Amino acid sequence: MLLLVKLCPSPQIRLVCVKTNLKTLTKASSQNCVESSMSSLTSLAPLEAVLFDVDGTLCDSDPLHYYALREMLQELGFNGGAPITEEFFVETFSGKHSDDTALVVFPGDLERGLKFVEDKEAMFRRLASEQLNPLKGLDKVRKWVENHGLKRAAVTNAPRKNAELIISKLGLTDFFDAVIIGDECEHAKPHPEPYLKALEVLKASKDHAFVFEDSASGIKAGVAAGMPVIGLATRNPENLLMEAKPAFLIKDYEDSKLWAALEELDKAGAR
Repeated sequence: MLLLVKLCPSPQIRLVCVKTNLKTLTKASSQNCVESSMSSLTSLAPLEAVLFDVDGTLCDSDPLHYYALREMLQELGFNGGAPITEEFFVETFSGKHSDDTALVVFPGDLERGLKFVEDKEAMFRRLASEQLNPLKGLDKVRKWVENHGLKRAAVTNAPRKNAELIISKLGLTDFFDAVIIGDECEHAKPHPEPYLKALEVLKASKDHAFVFEDSASGIKAGVAAGMPVIGLATRNPENLLMEAKPAFLIKDYEDSKLWAALEELDKAGAR
């Protein structure tokens, strides 16, 4: 850095040189960090299994959850009758267990809260049955998983009715070997139990499997289960997702970062 300053002929140019060099160094450091995270997948070879969250990971379903929750909470008079914002939805409800959602709406009255959650999920299913679309590139990654003969499971905090509806609507009923529901485990995400249970059912090792997740809660669960997690920045803020320590983030399944990492994983498996 000092060498650059000395070589620049004027104070104004010196400043430009320093700023440019800092920007270059920061960009290079960021790129190296991304490449290092992506290369962490190569240690999984030979790969045995891929685990998927459902909402926000197989499809962009959060807008439907947000709409259903906003309408029902407004009718209830929650937040003084003012509609909740998307930011509030992401921070308070996205990826959360039904018990947590219930107690936000009805603090101290879990039974009443769970009835509200049940009604909200029924409204979501009505919307999803007509408006659900796969996440961009999902068919491409599905074919990659199938062509590699990998085991696969869906692991979600969503109710089983929701999960089965979404999986069916997306034509993935025969794709998954298992569907693990948080409510059917002793602990839901962000606890690692749902992912550990999926590995047990698949008879796969955490050392040869990775996870696709879109929420901070889900990423924490996968990481706690000992697996690299590829985070999908579908709706949730990237800074919140990064705090949960994913291997790296992608926008969707067509993201070049994903396919570069999978190519390196293939090469590692062929050695």
